[in-house]
Amino acid sequence: MKLDPKKYGLNTRVVLIENDQKEIIIVIDRKSRIIMKDGIKIVDQVRKIRLQEKKTIGVKTNAPVCSKTKQYLQKKGIEVRGN
Repeated sequence: MKLDPKKYGLNTRVVLIENDQKEIIIVIDRKSRIIMKDGIKIVDQVRKIRLQEKKTIGVKTNAPVCSKTKQYLQKKGIEVRGN
């Protein structure tokens, strides 16, 4: 189920879905690598969502993720999933 990003104070281009387990997933659909700069943006988005929802939040992407960025996101409690 798609969620409205404006509800969380996010840009309207951010794609949010809620799966059957009531987890919120940020969907990143692009081909270029996800680097640390993107990881910092993702953590900021997750922080805004967590202010309103106490649910598990993850990231789903088909792009390669930098190993340092993946570790950074996991330390922040954000699960990174491939397609």
